[in-house]
Amino acid sequence: MKKENLRPIFWEKEGLKLLDQRQIPGKKEWFTAKNSEDAIFAIKEMVVRGAPAIAITGLFGAVLEFKKFSKKPEYQEFQTILSKILGSRPTAVNLRRAFEELSSIFPKEEYDKVSLSELQQKSEEFAIHVFEEDIRNNLALAKNGVGLFPSSPSKLKIITHCNTGALATAGHGTALGVIRSLKEAGHDLIVYADETRPYLQGARLTAWELMEEGIENYLITDSMAGWLMSSQKIDAVIVGVDRVAANGDSANKIGTYPLAVLAKHHGIPFYIAATEKSFDFKITDGSQIPIEMRTQDEVTRLNFLKNEKGEAILSEGVIAPVGVKALNPSFDVTPANLIKAFITEKGIVPPDKIKEFFG
Repeated sequence: MKKENLRPIFWEKEGLKLLDQRQIPGKKEWFTAKNSEDAIFAIKEMVVRGAPAIAITGLFGAVLEFKKFSKKPEYQEFQTILSKILGSRPTAVNLRRAFEELSSIFPKEEYDKVSLSELQQKSEEFAIHVFEEDIRNNLALAKNGVGLFPSSPSKLKIITHCNTGALATAGHGTALGVIRSLKEAGHDLIVYADETRPYLQGARLTAWELMEEGIENYLITDSMAGWLMSSQKIDAVIVGVDRVAANGDSANKIGTYPLAVLAKHHGIPFYIAATEKSFDFKITDGSQIPIEMRTQDEVTRLNFLKNEKGEAILSEGVIAPVGVKALNPSFDVTPANLIKAFITEKGIVPPDKIKEFFG
């Protein structure tokens, strides 16, 4: 990542500073989380989004809460704090895995021996570790993804969905990180970014990141992907993921599944870029992945924002009849048989080999 202004998360003395992704591309504003409730709000209302960034925000939210205590919380209270943050967005597995690792640092049978200062210090050190590890993993993942394409500079056309760049992670990104590294390797890229209705992460965030990096791109509506695949030579579809089941079924932003179906029909390789932390071997297949249902207003209105009290602070661009019912599943599940391979920090792995690959 060449531009520091694409970094979305800063851990500072006054709290966790988050680039408010609801405001992009109109303006660049920062949201400061000073406690766990602020972190929960930031995650639920998508001030921050993207599975890795959600996990990092959740961890620092817990750290902020621990720092408020003058007396060490009881073990049950410690777990309650984690559970409340964990409930903010249920589909992505990264947050749950991060909290499982944090809990393992303070096992129940040894919790009484831990001082408040140790709880505060070790939880903060762990959150910083996860933040730094995510950047390292993204860079390694992106390098592996570059290896899927010709070694000599070439002209490549790639479709992506939602936002999987620096804004969705600690930095650099997963699927968009591969694209960013392809450009750095000298390839001549054209990227087609799905707008990603209804929250428009592709239109607002991915197109913005690509323009910041000077990568040629075209914004398309989600319904244009089939036409594009049939009329242009597309080299690959690369997307991110929020959770991968043991059989390779993968939950990602709504609209990913039909994109995979179209790619299969047109003989275009469909890749998912993900770090190991997005794989959930506790569930056998995609039917066990919880799908978050969000507010109808995101579908029926544009530019819908809420404050910390849940009150509308901006509600304009009515695009549907008043009172109409709308469905708003935030994710869909792509079956493993539509995925050519996963691009990970440890290498490239086909869906039927992931359990063996990660041991």
